[in-house]
Amino acid sequence: MPRIIVLKVDAVTPPDFAKLRQQLAEIPGTTLDDHRGYIGRMSAIARSAVAAGLAVLALVLAAAMMSVMFATRGAMAANRQIIEVLHIIGAKDGFIAAEFQRHFLLLGLKGGALGGGIAMVLFALVGMTSSWFGGSGEPVGLIGNLSLGAQGYGAMLGLIVLMGAVTAGVSRFTVTRTLKEME
Repeated sequence: MPRIIVLKVDAVTPPDFAKLRQQLAEIPGTTLDDHRGYIGRMSAIARSAVAAGLAVLALVLAAAMMSVMFATRGAMAANRQIIEVLHIIGAKDGFIAAEFQRHFLLLGLKGGALGGGIAMVLFALVGMTSSWFGGSGEPVGLIGNLSLGAQGYGAMLGLIVLMGAVTAGVSRFTVTRTLKEME
């Protein structure tokens, strides 16, 4: 009859697993499974997933910045005559850049709110459906609970504000650089 003996290990003074494994090897049919290898592989997978997620976030941020640059240049090209008139009447480059920055800040906040709002709704739906279809047991033990919690939703709100700030900053940088090229 196979038997499994589960032992809880003292974290302060763990046993010598190599010695214990060697002693158990003397008894036919016994094995020692300390789960360290499994936990190490799972940790490596989790670190890889986090790294992949951060890489995707960096790519999305870079694509958003490039889109804002092109949109800012397009808006400046469309309003070139107005910009020239503003220069003639004495408007400083900082004033013109601030106007574009304000406009693109509002656009960035609106876009971030729309995308972040949709993401929040989808995460809430996934969290509700995961609790309906087996909110405990093996699936939760393997992949965890799929609900975000207050910190996750707070992070999403932070990303919305970050997108607005990045949009405004990139717009101001693009306008300032383009105005210097125009002189």
